[in-house]
Amino acid sequence: MFGIDPGYAIVGWGAISFKSNTYKALGYGSVETQAHTDFNQRLEYIYDELYAILNRCRPDALAIERLYFQTNQKTAIKVAQARGVTLLAAQKLKIPIFEYTPLQVKTAVTGYGKAKKPQVMEMTRRLLKLDEVPKPDDTADALAIAICHAQAAGSDLRQAMYRKGI
Repeated sequence: MFGIDPGYAIVGWGAISFKSNTYKALGYGSVETQAHTDFNQRLEYIYDELYAILNRCRPDALAIERLYFQTNQKTAIKVAQARGVTLLAAQKLKIPIFEYTPLQVKTAVTGYGKAKKPQVMEMTRRLLKLDEVPKPDDTADALAIAICHAQAAGSDLRQAMYRKGI
């Protein structure tokens, strides 16, 4: 499983395996762009880097956070554009894409949909048996999204929805 926390300054990514109810981090990191770089060049860099990482990892699925409306529309549009090039990289490699809301991720990782960010990050660290919470925060968020998909993909309901194309 491969998780993505979308953004245009920092894109967090994390690859995990889930076997016999045990999670294992296979790799994680972030793609970071410079603030004063032309935005189109930033998008190209994100695409190129994520395509290379996905091509190297070849995950069976990509899980990404679903965007929700933010108060700053300019920022939301830029994040949506960066998310689009991320999805394009996965699509070009024929990697199935799954989306999850922040509520779904929090519930999957902590058991509580209103958990605070530090709680989610600490549970992610514990589930993956890491010595410390990965930095930047976007990387830990990407791993949490991958954990969410691992749980959802294993359920009978998710498998039935997947077969029906839902």
